[in-house]
Amino acid sequence: MSTYTKLPLSGLESPLSGIEQAVQESCHKFARDVMRPAGIRLDKLTAAEVVAEGSELWDVIEKSKTLGINLTEMIDMEPIERARILCIVSEELAWGDCGLACQILTANFPVMYSLMAGNMEMAHFCEGKLGCWGITEPDHGTDMLDANSELANPMGSYGKPNCVARIEGDKIIISGQKSAWLSGGYTAEVCALFCHVEVDTEEGPKPQPGIAVIVPLDVPGVSKGLPLEKMGVRSLNQTELFFDNVEVPIENLLVGPKSYKEYAYRVLSEANPLVALAWLGNARAAYELALDYAHERKQGGVSIINHQSVKIRLFHMFRKVEVSRAMIHRAVEYNALADMPALQGSTAAKVTATQLGFEVCSDALQLFGGNGMTREYPMEKLLRDARAGMIADGCNEMLALKGGAMLIDPDKL
Repeated sequence: MSTYTKLPLSGLESPLSGIEQAVQESCHKFARDVMRPAGIRLDKLTAAEVVAEGSELWDVIEKSKTLGINLTEMIDMEPIERARILCIVSEELAWGDCGLACQILTANFPVMYSLMAGNMEMAHFCEGKLGCWGITEPDHGTDMLDANSELANPMGSYGKPNCVARIEGDKIIISGQKSAWLSGGYTAEVCALFCHVEVDTEEGPKPQPGIAVIVPLDVPGVSKGLPLEKMGVRSLNQTELFFDNVEVPIENLLVGPKSYKEYAYRVLSEANPLVALAWLGNARAAYELALDYAHERKQGGVSIINHQSVKIRLFHMFRKVEVSRAMIHRAVEYNALADMPALQGSTAAKVTATQLGFEVCSDALQLFGGNGMTREYPMEKLLRDARAGMIADGCNEMLALKGGAMLIDPDKL
């Protein structure tokens, strides 16, 4: 009797509903036929060529609209159903190409964050437009995700923020810069901007966290940097944004200073698992390619999967993919039903999936041997893409500090 058991695309997850199955099959086909081959070709271009007119990137973006993933329409779903579908979509698209998946997913962040703020007007305004999320700054990276300053060194100071808004009557005026790591920033038409805001104090106006506001990127005073050249996820354009006394109406405000900290907490609770899912898809692709190669490649007169060391390596790759998916889904489903999401769960999912994902891709390349180092095979690209995950959406070290701070129970001190 054969001990082989063929698993579905979603591995050891419980059976999918009919709708979930249809979404998975549609996204998997798109990822296989459109995203993966396009991602390989785009990876070999310069950053400027990736975003140039006529680039294959624009064809992928246009074709992605046929998937029918509409966040404003999904708002009427039960929270757990919506969460499960977003997990399926994110993983399958990233299985095709991690960079293009991030391009498609982050393009929807302004809609998502408008819905989270309960601002349907802004959600409809952003719908159909390519978006980005502007939060990190040249002098403030992951610490922009620490709105409560839980991680601040008591001997240091935050320093001057790079981007500050001020509210004057019925308008918001924004000045400063957001960092070069804005995913989809170069192609974006609208930005969900998180920044400090000037607040009147006894000592005069002082910047403090913060506000979230929707900023159209075609208004006077907005400019963009060059697309960033980087090691991995090269199909995802990233760039900096500059704001020179940019004015937007007060109606574009998602949250003000009084609600900002809780809102930023909820947004990060939502964003971390999406990043985790992107790099889970990347790791799954590496594992599946390595598994196929181990059956095809012969050494010592047999397929290398018959060698003990290869079987051990593949098993640990399988284990890490399943652990990552299980942890992500637990965090996502818990947060979908909780009155207050558990950010430590979202953060743990992101750190786990990206760390294990890098290990899976590294082991997959090792299994390919010298072939894995060449551009004729996909492994070196997947490993470069995997490395970015441990920095994206907050570097893992800072997120671990943040998660650890949330385990402190003041009643026990």
